[in-house]
Amino acid sequence: MNTSFFNVVTFPTLSEKKLIYFLSYREKDGMKKLSCEILKAIVKYRPMSREICLTCKGSRMLCGRPSCPLLAKISIQSLVKPKLKESLFGPSPSIFVGHSNYPKVFVGPLTSIEDENSQILDNPAKWYGLDFEEIIKLRSILIRGKTRHNVREKSKFVEKAQEVALSFKPIDTEVHFQKKPNYTISFSPISQPLGPTAELKNFEIAENPRIPKKVDTIVEEELKATKAIAELYSYGFDVYYITRVFSSGVLGEEQRRKLVPTRWSITAIDDIVGKFLISQIKNYKEIADYHVYSNTYLHNHFEVLLMPGKWRFELFEAWAPNTLWTLAYTRPAINVEREGYRGRTTYAISEGGGYYATRLAVAEGLSKMRKQASVVVFREIYEGYIMPVGVWEVRENVRRALKKKPEVFSTLNEALESIRSRLKLPLEEYLKRSQILTQTKLDNFFPERGKKLRG
Repeated sequence: MNTSFFNVVTFPTLSEKKLIYFLSYREKDGMKKLSCEILKAIVKYRPMSREICLTCKGSRMLCGRPSCPLLAKISIQSLVKPKLKESLFGPSPSIFVGHSNYPKVFVGPLTSIEDENSQILDNPAKWYGLDFEEIIKLRSILIRGKTRHNVREKSKFVEKAQEVALSFKPIDTEVHFQKKPNYTISFSPISQPLGPTAELKNFEIAENPRIPKKVDTIVEEELKATKAIAELYSYGFDVYYITRVFSSGVLGEEQRRKLVPTRWSITAIDDIVGKFLISQIKNYKEIADYHVYSNTYLHNHFEVLLMPGKWRFELFEAWAPNTLWTLAYTRPAINVEREGYRGRTTYAISEGGGYYATRLAVAEGLSKMRKQASVVVFREIYEGYIMPVGVWEVRENVRRALKKKPEVFSTLNEALESIRSRLKLPLEEYLKRSQILTQTKLDNFFPERGKKLRG
């Protein structure tokens, strides 16, 4: 299978200082500049023009893309656009809190123009198996109403938004916009795609929200946010629901509560829940053998290797050339982030939210096994990954992998040879960048002795 990738380059990353700049409320000009650079790169390496499109007509992919973005947009737009009006009544499964111009951000409900499938429109756990077009269709019927609001300001509007976010099932809302929403679809590497949007005049809740008693109790107790999140997760709520609750600004001590931008909330919940599970995993016995799990979805391939040893975690991201992020590349690019037994104190800047989503899914798997392990995850992103759909894809990919029956080996070499057979990049390209796999261990020389010591 090692037929495609041979010459590999290290993927360039933003400096930590620049990342903090982009995540701050001063990010507006910087993000505009970054967006402009991305557009320039697309134009340079994947040229599109009226002449090319007219000649191609979506049949020969003269722009170099694997599918025609214009045809995809037009086919969905023709179904959605006639339903866009200045007033709308429909189920709202969630809210969205923007991050631009923080701390004064856009916030508002996500309201569906259709009753069908309303329970899965903002629940990526239910999306697994859908292709890009199906995901875009789902998100295109979800209209984002928004109004500018300070994250710390309390108001009736925020209270209604919080009721929508806390409701375990979509609730009917009546929304009135300043003008009819335009059909657009926007993408983020962290959060799921967003469909049509428009500024709100007002919105009203048309039925009582269905808020679980446990959530009401935790909100009233004013627990610290990290403890509240751990309790909600322990009680059985998935990270997708907890993310909505956290983003709505109802957790923590009353005087410190504030709205949290959705994209920040997603990574924060993955990080907090992941650390909570890892603290428990460290009390479990180490696995006795080498376990290998595999899964592929949306042109993202994962190999998860669990090894005997204390908790450590290492994640590789290998990007094929010609994805949206590697338009200028003719060779694959590799990122790597890791942490030791004591965890990490800095943000995983080169992999961002994908690191924390992967770590969470791995921690969930080990928690269910009640085992501790050293972990190395290989992620290969292929050319067919034509648009970002959010880190839920990473999370669900790894979750699915760990639900499968693993391949079990008695030695590291056997496990790596199995992984090698499914990777497109030569395994050696990973080995020379790995700290965990290249570290000399007693068990590599005396595997039977190591197995006996672990029981």
